[in-house]
Amino acid sequence: MLLNTRYDQNNYPIIVEKGAIEQLEKALSHYQHVFILIDQHVAQQWPFLKNKWNHAVLIEIPAGEQVKHLNYYETFMNQILEYHPTRNTCLVAIGGGATGDFVGFMAATLLRGVDFIQVPTTLLAHDSSVGGKVGINAPKGKNLIGAFHRPKTVLYDLDFLQTLPKTEILSGYAEVYKHALLTNHKAVTQLETQYPTAEHLYTLQNIEVFIVSGIETKLNIVLADEKEHGQRKFLNLGHTFGHAIESQHQLAHGHAVMIGILFQYIVANLVLNARFQPHTFYQYLKDLQYPLTVIEAFDFDQLYTRMLSDKKNDATGIQMVLLQQIGQPKVMHVSQYILKEAFQQLLQLHNEVK
Repeated sequence: MLLNTRYDQNNYPIIVEKGAIEQLEKALSHYQHVFILIDQHVAQQWPFLKNKWNHAVLIEIPAGEQVKHLNYYETFMNQILEYHPTRNTCLVAIGGGATGDFVGFMAATLLRGVDFIQVPTTLLAHDSSVGGKVGINAPKGKNLIGAFHRPKTVLYDLDFLQTLPKTEILSGYAEVYKHALLTNHKAVTQLETQYPTAEHLYTLQNIEVFIVSGIETKLNIVLADEKEHGQRKFLNLGHTFGHAIESQHQLAHGHAVMIGILFQYIVANLVLNARFQPHTFYQYLKDLQYPLTVIEAFDFDQLYTRMLSDKKNDATGIQMVLLQQIGQPKVMHVSQYILKEAFQQLLQLHNEVK
């Protein structure tokens, strides 16, 4: 499946298919310098990749979110600079969402910007590899150091999904589900029908259909608001509370986002008089085997402090993306009082349903 962005200029293709990585050689043919930065876990699982591009410099980087740190940025940037790169340079990110964020930020800042290509290897990265947001983390929160830098190409090779551990499938499914919530009831129903339990989800049957649908949803939003002045904030559904618990409790990103979506339902019921059924969604998360026992360790004051660092906030206070109903998101300021009330309801819900 070939998708294309639809900007006024500087568009890029998104190729979603088995064997997509075979198109990387052609995409790199005209560059003077090529640096392929690959998640070390991917390199171990797919050892043939280490010797596939003899003209490129292959650099293994730490797996997962830990790489999005200033120390690693300095280390690998200095390593690349040893080769005296020119503007005719391309960085390639082979790995999950964290790898793409990290390598994309390096590309955005190397020589004030060089090309990069995304080769996502996880379900989660179907979201992060598209749209051009790149960055690294700071002690105060996730992705607080970053840039907007579009890739030249996204090669989404579905073969990589065959080796995903269960925790990565659950994490990635959160972004697939988020895109459905931003679309309409039909999209959500199709997902829940296809994947009613963890056992069904782990098969990843027909997942390419939902991956493409999710990418199309994101592209439509990004096209309308690339620099996140308005509509693009909708893509942060579940992320305000999600990022807070992800940082505080070292949860997998998607696990935290799913709990963030649950929390958002409760807040939306309080401030928008929405009619969501948090108990039903909690049960769905249980059926999918998300780690909900972590809720027992939540502390409101700690999480509120984390939420204060969210990128969507302004001088007025904390902003959240809330659903008025499925397919109708809205960005709203939410008071500390309401957040605390919603937090108490979340704890009560957990104690009733667990």
